[in-house]
Amino acid sequence: MKFEDVWTPVDPLSEALQILRMSGTFYSRAELSAPWGATLPELKDSMMFHFVTSGVCKLEIKGEKSSLLRAGDLVLLPHGEGHQLSSGRTPMRQKFFDLPREMVSERYEILRSAGGGAASSLICAVVRFDHPAARHLIKHLPRLIHIAAASSPHMDWINSMLRFMAAEAGELRPGGEAVITRLADIMVIQTLRAWIARNPTGQTGWFGALQHPQIGRALALVHRDSARAWTLELLAGEVGMSRSAFAARFTEVVGESTMQYVARWRMHLAFTWLKEGDASVANLADRLGYESEAAFSRAFKRLMGVSPGSVRRKKSDRSKP
Repeated sequence: MKFEDVWTPVDPLSEALQILRMSGTFYSRAELSAPWGATLPELKDSMMFHFVTSGVCKLEIKGEKSSLLRAGDLVLLPHGEGHQLSSGRTPMRQKFFDLPREMVSERYEILRSAGGGAASSLICAVVRFDHPAARHLIKHLPRLIHIAAASSPHMDWINSMLRFMAAEAGELRPGGEAVITRLADIMVIQTLRAWIARNPTGQTGWFGALQHPQIGRALALVHRDSARAWTLELLAGEVGMSRSAFAARFTEVVGESTMQYVARWRMHLAFTWLKEGDASVANLADRLGYESEAAFSRAFKRLMGVSPGSVRRKKSDRSKP
C-alpha cells in the first residue's frame, strides 16, 4: 500500500462530501427573548445553518410548512433561501442583520433582542464553498434539512463542537478562523450524512449512485481526475465490469450515459472556474484534458448553452466599477 492510500476516502460518498470544503464562514450567536422575529435575506451561492442551543424557535420558508425548532435541533438551508425566524406567533419581522449586535471579529458577532419573555439562543452560520463542483452536490439537496435532537445520537457531540466554535471565535487566538471553518465543514457533512441515512431521497438519484458499489467508484474516479482521458471501456475496467453491463447500469442508476456525465462534470467545473478564477480558456482546456481550446469551447457551448468567452466577459463586466 502506498503511503498516500492511507488518506484516500474509503467510499465514494465520503469522497464526494469532501468537496464541501468551505470558505468565508460568517458565524453568529443570537441571544433572544420573546417576542422576537427576524427575516434573513436570500444569500446566493451560500449555505446557512441554525442550531438551537436553548429555548424554541419557529422557522418559516415560503411554500414550506413552518418548523418548530427545539433545543438541540439543527437545520440546514443548502440553497441559501430567504427565511424567517421567530419566537412564535408574532408580527415582528426585523431584519436579522439589523438586530443589536456586538462585533467580536470580522467573521463572528453576538446578536441580541430583549423582548422580556421566554429566552432562546441560536448559533447561526453562513458558508461558501472552495471546490467548484460543490454546487453539483448541493443542487441535489432539498430546500431544508431538519435534524431533531431526539432523532440523532450525535447531537450532544455537535452541541459540544458548536460551543468550541464559539469559544474559538470569542478568544480570537491565532488560527481561530481556520479552526472555525474546518469545524463548520464537519458540522455540515455530519448533517448531510444524517439526512442521507434517514431520508429515502438520500438513497436514490445521484446520492444513491454514489453508494452503488461499482457506479459509485466510477463516479469517484471521474471526480478525482477529471482531466484523464476517460472512455467507457477504461471506466468499466477500473470497476471490474464488462463494457456493456457497465454502460447499461450507469445509465440506469445515474440517469444519463457515462460519457455524458463525464462531459457535464467537466463543464460544471469549467463554468465555475471561468466565473470565479483567472485562468484563460486555453488553460482550462488543458486542465480538463481537451486537445485544443477549440474542442473545449465547442463542448462547453454544446452543454452549457453559452461560449466560455461570454462567461469570462460577464465576469469582467461585473468587476468594472
